[in-house]
Amino acid sequence: MTIKGVLFDFDGTLTLPGALDFPAIKKALGCPLDQLILEFVESQPPDQQTRLIKILEEKEAEAAQASLPNRGAEKCISALRKRQIPVGILTRNTLRSIKEALGNFEQVTIDDFDAIITRELSLPKPHPDGIIKAAGRMGFSPEELLVVGDFRLDVIAGKRAGAITVLLTNGGVSVMTPDDPPPDYTISHLEDLPALLSQLN
Repeated sequence: MTIKGVLFDFDGTLTLPGALDFPAIKKALGCPLDQLILEFVESQPPDQQTRLIKILEEKEAEAAQASLPNRGAEKCISALRKRQIPVGILTRNTLRSIKEALGNFEQVTIDDFDAIITRELSLPKPHPDGIIKAAGRMGFSPEELLVVGDFRLDVIAGKRAGAITVLLTNGGVSVMTPDDPPPDYTISHLEDLPALLSQLN
């Protein structure tokens, strides 16, 4: 199967890890450390959800303003665009935050992406819904997508959608657990991705 497009996670993948302080956000929300934020908010009574979403979006907006491109991110996107390989973003974040963070990139703009799927448009990862929708917008099947992310939810969602998965470690250790499906490939930095894609195709 020829890979026709690449779908990136955003925070910690295209952006430098650390801007989103998840433990601090969970503390502000009253979310247990072992729970996912969006799922925790969804589990709360309706009258509480509005308040929690407002807190979450404020924290996300602050993080987006402080976000910087990840190592090799702009070079990677530029290399894929030059090869006419469609690229997209799939994130549990909001479109507002994506636009804000991309404003800190120098060589990449929102127009470089063929699809941007945020939580306003799909069920959040690890559900495969966002990958399926992104593939549709990019004009091919999920099986023809390379899904790249720095967290276990990216790999799980990719596997459930039938895509090829790449775990980005950012030079650190794997974030996968023993019960998770293993990624198809692992890279340390985004500048390694174009070469991997060339090997696969």
